[in-house]
Amino acid sequence: MKIKVTQTSIEGLLVIEPHVFRDGRGYFFESFNNKEFREATGMKISFVQDNQALSSYGVLRGLHFQLPPHSQAKLVSVVAGRVMDVAVDLRKGSPTYGKYEAVELSEDNHLQVFIPRGFAHGYVVLSETALFQYKCDSLYAPGSEGGLAWDDPDIGVKWPVAQQDILLSEKDRNRGLLKDFDSPFKY
Repeated sequence: MKIKVTQTSIEGLLVIEPHVFRDGRGYFFESFNNKEFREATGMKISFVQDNQALSSYGVLRGLHFQLPPHSQAKLVSVVAGRVMDVAVDLRKGSPTYGKYEAVELSEDNHLQVFIPRGFAHGYVVLSETALFQYKCDSLYAPGSEGGLAWDDPDIGVKWPVAQQDILLSEKDRNRGLLKDFDSPFKY
């Protein structure tokens, strides 16, 4: 079983397509295989925490990150439903600093996105509900939590849900702007 890895327009941000076996019973695929991941990406990574979130249509979670020394790389996917997943490059010195990449993740396409440390991450639910799952290479540290405004005009994410249908947490309603963020992440 070999995975297919596609480099996005932002260095280090990868789309991963697992090899899915289908037959009359349904399907099977390895959602993560450390050896294959290492061979396909050249990266040695150790995930230490798995998270899962169930959300309804219009829920937007993001744009989140953890500050050093607790920054996280993530491998994200959707188990059920459909989302638009977004990663924003926050690495100082990067030629794509402040740029974002969006990928639709769904139960049908089984795609995953590998998000390196130094990125803000978020997603919006496009289906009635979505079960979102992700692996992290560092444990969650509440004191290191950070985020940027989902509607920051300098980032300019084109969310495919009408603004009046977007549902945010109180924290995400009050996030700061990229222009006011002194990034501690290095390229």
